[in-house]
Amino acid sequence: MASITVPQQGLGRAIPAPSLRVRDYLRWSVDHKIIGVQYMVTSLFFFIFGGALAMLIRWELLTPALDVMADGTAYNTLFTIHGTVMIFLWIIPMLAGFGNYLIPLMLGAKDMAFPWLNAFAFWLIPPAGLLMLAGWFMGQAEAGWTSYPTLSTMFSPGDGQTMWAVSLHLLGISSILGAINFIVTILNMRPAGMSIWQMPLFVWAILATSIIIVMATPFLAGALTLLILDRVAGTSFFNPAAGGDVLLWQNVFWFYSHPAVYIMVLPAFGVLSEVLSVHARKPIFGYRAIALSSMAIALVGFTVWAHHMFTSLQPELRIPFMITSMIIAVPTGIKIFSWLGTLWGGKIHFTSAMLFGLGFLSMFVIGGISGVMLASVPVNIHVHDTYFVVSHLHFVLYGGSVFGIYAGLYHWWPKITGRMLNERLGVAHFVVTYISFFFTFFPQHLAGLQGMPRRVAVYAPEFQTTNVIVSVAAFVLGISTFILLYNMVASLYVGKRAGANPLSLIHI
Repeated sequence: MASITVPQQGLGRAIPAPSLRVRDYLRWSVDHKIIGVQYMVTSLFFFIFGGALAMLIRWELLTPALDVMADGTAYNTLFTIHGTVMIFLWIIPMLAGFGNYLIPLMLGAKDMAFPWLNAFAFWLIPPAGLLMLAGWFMGQAEAGWTSYPTLSTMFSPGDGQTMWAVSLHLLGISSILGAINFIVTILNMRPAGMSIWQMPLFVWAILATSIIIVMATPFLAGALTLLILDRVAGTSFFNPAAGGDVLLWQNVFWFYSHPAVYIMVLPAFGVLSEVLSVHARKPIFGYRAIALSSMAIALVGFTVWAHHMFTSLQPELRIPFMITSMIIAVPTGIKIFSWLGTLWGGKIHFTSAMLFGLGFLSMFVIGGISGVMLASVPVNIHVHDTYFVVSHLHFVLYGGSVFGIYAGLYHWWPKITGRMLNERLGVAHFVVTYISFFFTFFPQHLAGLQGMPRRVAVYAPEFQTTNVIVSVAAFVLGISTFILLYNMVASLYVGKRAGANPLSLIHI
């Protein structure tokens, strides 16, 4: 078999290229590399499904009237499952797949600390995903990915909403088990000569992410348990008519879900730190600053959840949360300037991985700027529940997390498969994705400022032109994904052997 050595911090030793047999990835295995690939392939399937739902959403929004969906309930179910699938079944497990594959290799460990637990955490995901999709086919899972009561209790009587909650329970257990495994592996299985200040930055990012998961996900589990009890056992935790409190859900849900943004972004930050350094042919600038800023984000992230509730929060509580929401931009800014310092004076190779890394950097900055705007109470109240929020979310999670995933795929594909991706197709994938993504989500800023509400299938006619532009760009963005899928499949069959130095084989 071929031997791969990617010139990457923490990955200096040659690693045999895997012999890819489909049956090896369809069975129970405790090999961290197989589990990592299982995470990636499974999440890619859900990405395709969630993307198809997004295309249906944009098809519906081509006109102000209700054309594609049978009624408002069908549309509500559509965007509920789209948002939940993209977050919990695509971004989070995909980045966990990178972690499973790479962390032991970067640390020089034979495997994860708890191999059986590692496999168990993965095999919770397929049944959870099937439950989630069943919630769509059965209908009535229509309260959005945030599932605020009483939308998710009194106004969603079908079993689909209950299945949605049970599915998230399973996914939360999977995340917690995986995070415990990462923490123990990183802290206890480093070689004797590797201090924490010698760990690759991707390892630091996974460590910070795992701390967030262990601390925050139990709160989501508690909220989901109360929601399920309200739905099936007749309790009234969130029913104000019986003494419950709908704001209880909002507080507990956002105490998890705002840190969950960093669960989705921090590993992508780690990917970017590795990719920029390698493809700029320069050591990372500000290593300790980037490492410590990851930990700062993990900690400060728990102090900002209520900025999602400015319209329902007591006025005297708005200012403290506005301040903390702005403060958390500081460690992210440290990362941005450190990455720019890495690029400055480097011998930059504009490979597919590097292009997506630069795309991440530019798009995430836009998302970060709109995030600081939303941290301001007056602006937040003005654009609350408008397309401005939709645009901000996608610039962070698609322009950030998904662009980071793409950069990681192009960067580590030779290590994972022993084959090279077609670089020209990779560049084409980047160009189409970058342009179509921008025209899909940037105009939504303007629509939101003008008052276009989110989560509606029927809207005022004056917003149709913007929605047509957004929908056409979204269709192109969806098509761009097939360039990557074709490239990946072709690589497995006819791609060049990676050899000892894959970067030497890249020709644009």
